[in-house]
Amino acid sequence: MKKVLILEDEVNIRSFVVINLRRAGYDAVEAGTGAEALERLKDNPDIGVAILDIMLPDMDGFEVCRNIRATNKQIGIIMLTARTQEMDKVTGLMTGADDYVTKPFSPAELTARIDALYRRIGGDGAGDAELLTQGPFVMNVRNRTLEKNGERIRLTQVEYAILKLFMQNPGRALSREDVLTAVWGRDYDGELKIVDVNIRRLRIKIEDDATSPKFITTVWGFGYKWGA
Repeated sequence: MKKVLILEDEVNIRSFVVINLRRAGYDAVEAGTGAEALERLKDNPDIGVAILDIMLPDMDGFEVCRNIRATNKQIGIIMLTARTQEMDKVTGLMTGADDYVTKPFSPAELTARIDALYRRIGGDGAGDAELLTQGPFVMNVRNRTLEKNGERIRLTQVEYAILKLFMQNPGRALSREDVLTAVWGRDYDGELKIVDVNIRRLRIKIEDDATSPKFITTVWGFGYKWGA
């Protein structure tokens, strides 16, 4: 059974999420503090997706996210954000989250986001060329790895999916909607800014100078283009 970690200090909300996750066929692992969540992850290395609340009694969800990403690039991370806290969404994504869900949320919405992340994690690259080689980059689709000039660049699942899309479409201008649909799915009802924030994060990792990108370039008023 696929495992999901739910980190939420409010017992009522956590219980509500757990009940619905189990109804959807997931094995829910609970935590009420950041420290407890990190311990649960150590004890359950097969957890595929973590849902992190931001406001916690010991450390905030951003710190938990950074701790997870320091050792685990593969796990999917969803942040729970307040509707009015726009910066929480951006900060969560920049610290390594793959997606965010705004409170209050429906069980169907949360489950759909988890399902999408698990599909991405479970992708095996079937039907793809095993190696995508462009400029200084080599992407191994079978192993889901990326190297630049022979050095490994560690990507999250979302970053990998975005870069794979670009490398499969060299020189083609892709709109934000194209990227959103290909990576998050047609049923994703989130905001387009999630694309921009992930592109910003990717540029920091792969560009020689993230402030003057030459691999992922902006097509003003439209989207982005891969130019390696």
